[in-house]
Parts: sequence; C-alpha cells; structure tokens
Amino acid sequence: MAPAYKVTYFNITALGEPIRFLLSYGKIEFEDCRVEIEQWPQLKPSMPFGQLPVLEHNGKKIPQSLAICRYLAKQVKLAGNDDWENLEIDSIAEAVNDLRQNIGKYHYESDEKVKERERAILFNEKLPFFLEKLEDVAKQNNGHLALGRLTWADLYFVSLLDYMNFMLKKDLIENRPNLISVKNNVTNVPSIKEWLEKRPKTNL
Repeated sequence: MAPAYKVTYFNITALGEPIRFLLSYGKIEFEDCRVEIEQWPQLKPSMPFGQLPVLEHNGKKIPQSLAICRYLAKQVKLAGNDDWENLEIDSIAEAVNDLRQNIGKYHYESDEKVKERERAILFNEKLPFFLEKLEDVAKQNNGHLALGRLTWADLYFVSLLDYMNFMLKKDLIENRPNLISVKNNVTNVPSIKEWLEKRPKTNL
C-alpha cells in the first residue's frame, strides 16, 4: 500500500527538508518524490501555484512550506497547546524564514556589484541581528526556540541550516552555544537521526 503522504520537491534540502523532518519525526511513512531541475518545466503546470514543495494526501495537493509545516506539526504533536503558544512558535518560524530569505536574496543575486553591496549589509548587519536574537531566545528556552520544549520551530530552523550554510559558505551557528544546543536537541531525536542517516546525499 502506498504511503498516505507524498512530498514533492527538488533533490535538495532547502524548503522541502522541514516537511521531511516533521514526517520523519512522527514516523509517518511518506513518498519522497525528488524532482530534477530539467523535469521541472514539464511538471510545473500540474502543481498548485506552479511551485514546490507540495504535500499530497488523499489526492489533494497543497503548496506553501510554512502552511504544510503547521499542519504536520499538529499531526506529530509539535505544535502549541493553545492559540497563544502557536503564535509564539509561528513568530519564531517566521523569523527564521525571514533570515533564510535575506540569505537567499544575497546568494541568488546575479549582479556582482549588487551582490557585493548585499554581502556587506547581510554580514555586517542582518546576520548579527538575527543570530543574536535567536541565540537569546534559545538561551531563554533552554536550547529550544519556543516554550522551553521541542516544537516544530526547532525542527524548522535545524532542517534549514544545511541550506543556509551552503548559501553563506560558512557555519551559521558557529560560536552560538545555545543555537548549537537547539541543533543537538533536534538531531539527537532517534527518528530524526534515522532520517539524517538514510536521506539521499545531496550537495545542498
């Protein structure tokens, strides 16, 4: 019998990885459909809003990675216990996503002069700001990013680290002991450890 869930994304970590982490954490079997770049133009028209990742369940295709993560977090009990707790988790996940977008804007800039200008702003202003804030949050929450316990915000951050590090060509959490604790608290979960060991090896 085919798995109940199908995750369609490119053959990289990036925005598909938080979804894969959450399903793996919950030990929910899923079809890990990986699209090669040359396949995408043909596949794109069949995807909602023409983008990936997409989660498919019971014949329905749902896009938007953060929305998918919020849904799966409830399924695997990594969401909050009430609306306020969910707001706290969501706000951190959105902040992490802002960080990712700022890094991506720099990484994918094709004009070298603009990119050099973006690099100065990113490395001198934006990265220190975001990382200092996240480090403080992790310290206040004993090695987590919300509620003082493991939530999907932790998985979201850690699952995006490889991709962000790749784009920056540096270790984002180097010398950030509390964010290192967040990473360890996630990667030491047996089901996450199992996923990390068995997932396809990619360049990013």
